[in-house]
Amino acid sequence: MMGRDKDSKTNWMLTIVLILGTVTVFFPLYMAFIIAFKQQSEMTNDVAGALAFPARWSLDNFRQAMEVTDFGHSLGNSLLITLATIALSILVHSVAGYAIGRNMAKKKSFRFIYLYIVSGMFVPFSILMMPLVKQTAQMGLGNKVGVILLYLVFYMPMNILLYTGYLKNIPVVLEEAAGIDGASTWKTYWKIIFPMMGPMHATVAVLTALGTWNDVMTPLVIMSGTGENTLPLAQLNFQTQFGTNYNLAFASYILSLIPILIFYIVCQKQILSGVANGAVKG
Repeated sequence: MMGRDKDSKTNWMLTIVLILGTVTVFFPLYMAFIIAFKQQSEMTNDVAGALAFPARWSLDNFRQAMEVTDFGHSLGNSLLITLATIALSILVHSVAGYAIGRNMAKKKSFRFIYLYIVSGMFVPFSILMMPLVKQTAQMGLGNKVGVILLYLVFYMPMNILLYTGYLKNIPVVLEEAAGIDGASTWKTYWKIIFPMMGPMHATVAVLTALGTWNDVMTPLVIMSGTGENTLPLAQLNFQTQFGTNYNLAFASYILSLIPILIFYIVCQKQILSGVANGAVKG
């Protein structure tokens, strides 16, 4: 009887925590949504007015936000940088993770390489910012290509950590069997290991996409003066040109949220599988 009461109490506590978590997540989204549809004259300081629905539902804010941010061009730049970073990260980091993960237990040098790469997670971007700006300018990489290459390096520590952890779930005997059949290491990787790491590819893709899509600082310092904008960079216009016109700013934020939200929903099942099998054990 005491066990049932304890379980019931635990379930109630979990329910309360989940409700609070849901409210915490959805309340800012609700505010962003209704502000994006309101007119500037409807913005008030009282709580009731702030929470109220717009007097008239209109897409005018979204239209103006798209004009101010040059939405089509900025969206194209963001998509190009994000998709290129995802593709290169999956290809390069998975190969590196496979090489390190399969040799780490046998050779100390690979263990050192693994620790050296993963330690990059503890280096803040602010320390690297000025040297990177100078180096990319000297190498002619102060553009979208330079930003993509920097992202490839920045996300390497986390992705290597995930891939090496996920490899522990793939039996080595599969590679040994392929070797007996005459397959080379390279062929074994692309034909057997790479497809089996599908859930982790999805996890890496989404984590990389979220960081790349929402990043402001890297494109700001690297692409400064090129006249090229990503969506986050274009949204900085609202802080100067419109001052307190949050309606257009939030409309733009909603527009930029839609592509990455769709991408996450599509990959959600694979992400959960990848995190459960790789990140936890890694």
